[in-house]
Amino acid sequence: MTTAIRPRRSALYMPGSNPRALEKGRSLAADILIMDLEDSVTPDKKQAARDNIKAALGEGGYGAREIMVRVNHLDTDHGAEDIRQMAACGADALLMPKTEDAATLRSALDLMMEAGAPDHMKLWFMIETPKGILRAEEIAGASDRLGGIVLGTADLTKELHCLKTADRLPYLYSLGHCIVVARAYGLAIIDGPFEDLNDDAGFAAICQQSLEWGFDGKSLIHPKTIATANETFGPSPADIERAKRVISAFAEAEAKSQGVTLLDGQLVERLHVEDARRVLALAEKAAEIAAQSE
Repeated sequence: MTTAIRPRRSALYMPGSNPRALEKGRSLAADILIMDLEDSVTPDKKQAARDNIKAALGEGGYGAREIMVRVNHLDTDHGAEDIRQMAACGADALLMPKTEDAATLRSALDLMMEAGAPDHMKLWFMIETPKGILRAEEIAGASDRLGGIVLGTADLTKELHCLKTADRLPYLYSLGHCIVVARAYGLAIIDGPFEDLNDDAGFAAICQQSLEWGFDGKSLIHPKTIATANETFGPSPADIERAKRVISAFAEAEAKSQGVTLLDGQLVERLHVEDARRVLALAEKAAEIAAQSE
C-alpha cells in the first residue's frame, strides 16, 4: 500500500467537546486536524463531542486540510459507538489509539464498513505502548485501508519508565522501529507531541530531529506550534527551486539518451527525480492550505 502524497507537517489535536476549537480549525494552517473523542473528552461529554464533530464536518469549510477523528479504543464503553457515528461523518480518516494488535484494527474496519464508511476513508493507528512497538509490523499489515501511524510518546514514556531527554535517546529503538515499519508498508508517520509550550527552542530542535529521523510531521497540542512544524517539515523555497532544476536537468539528459547527469557537481538519476516530484506535490498542497488560512 502507498499513502497519497500530501503534506502532513502539522497534526493538531482539538477536543471534539469544544465547538469553538472546531470552528477555529477552519482558519488554521495545520495540515491535519485531529478532532478528538478520546483523552480530551470526559465520559459525560462523549455524545456531545460526536454531535459537535458531525455538525462541524457537515457544515464544511476545512478546505484541503486532512481531517481525522480520534475515536476511543474498542475495549472501552465508547469505542464502537464512536466508529458507528463517525464512519460517515465526512472525515478523511479515523484514528485508533493505543493499538497493540492487528485484530483491533480489523474489528474497527468491519464496524466502519457496517456503518457506511466511504471507500476513501482510511484508518490510522497510534503506537503508544511496548506491545504496540513490538507488534508494529503485524499491525501495519492488517489491511490495505490503513493510512498511517501516529506516535503517542507521552504514554510510551510512562510505559517504558524512561526519562524525557533533549536528545530522545531513550526512544531511539521505539521510534526508529516504527519509522522503518511505516516506510516498509507505505504508511505516513507522525511524531508525538512536544509537551512544553514555553520551550520554543526545544520544540524547534525536536522538529528538526524528527525530520532527520524520517517523520512526515509532528502532532501538536496548541496552534502556536503550527508555524514551526510547517516550516521545518515543509519544502523551503530553496528545496522547491532545487526540485525544479533536478527535473529539468534529468529531462535534458534523457533527451540525449543518458540515464544520469550532474547538477552542481552532484549525481542526478531517476530516483532523485521521483523525490523532486514529491517535493513539488507537497509544496503545491501546502500552498493550497496556506491560502485557506488566515
